[in-house]
Amino acid sequence: MNRKRLFILTGILLICLFTAYAIYHKYNKYLPTSAEEVSFPAPLTAAQLQSIRQNTPIDSIHVYKSQRYLVLQHQNKIVRRYPIRLGFAPTGHKVQEGDGKTPEGRYVIDWRNPQSAFYKSLHVSYPNAQDQLKAQQLGVSAGGDIMIHGSATARQLKVLPNLMGYFPQKDWTWGCIAVRNMDIDEIWQLVNNDTVIEIHP
Repeated sequence: MNRKRLFILTGILLICLFTAYAIYHKYNKYLPTSAEEVSFPAPLTAAQLQSIRQNTPIDSIHVYKSQRYLVLQHQNKIVRRYPIRLGFAPTGHKVQEGDGKTPEGRYVIDWRNPQSAFYKSLHVSYPNAQDQLKAQQLGVSAGGDIMIHGSATARQLKVLPNLMGYFPQKDWTWGCIAVRNMDIDEIWQLVNNDTVIEIHP
C-alpha cells in the first residue's frame, strides 16, 4: 500500500472516529439508565393507589434538584419518591426562556395534559409574579410551560411499549421535570390540581 493511499485511509478513519465521538457526546444523555445506577420505586398496584388516595392523600410535592428526586408527601411525610431528570443547565433558578434551567421556589400544579408530547404532563405555575418582574427588569421573556412529564413520547411507545420504563442517563429537558412514563402514570393519579409544589436547589 503506497503512502498516499495510506494517508487517505487514515484521514477517513479519523473523520469517522471524530464523527462517532461527536454523535456520542451530543446524544449520550439519552442513553437509558440502569436499575443499578438509580433506585426506582416498585410499581403500585391499583389497590395501593386507591389506599393512598383514601388514607394518605398527597398534599404537596417536593423536588430536590441537586439530589435528582421528587417526593409526594402527606402531612410532611413522604409517601412516594421518584428519580428525575431536569433542564440541560439545571443549576440555579430559571430566569428566562431558553436558559435550560428548572425553576426554584413555591408553585402549584394548575392544569394537566393527558396528550402531552411526552406522554402525560402536570403543569407547574411558573412564572409567578416575582418571576415575571425579574424577567421584565432584565428585558427578557420569563418563559413558561414547565411541566412534570414522562420521558418517552406516545409515538415512541407505539413502536416500543417497554419505553414506559425508559429513564435517560442525564438531564435533557428545556427546564421541565422528567420522570419515567410509568412514574408519571402514578403521579397523575395521586396528585390533584392545586397541589403545592416546592422546588429546592
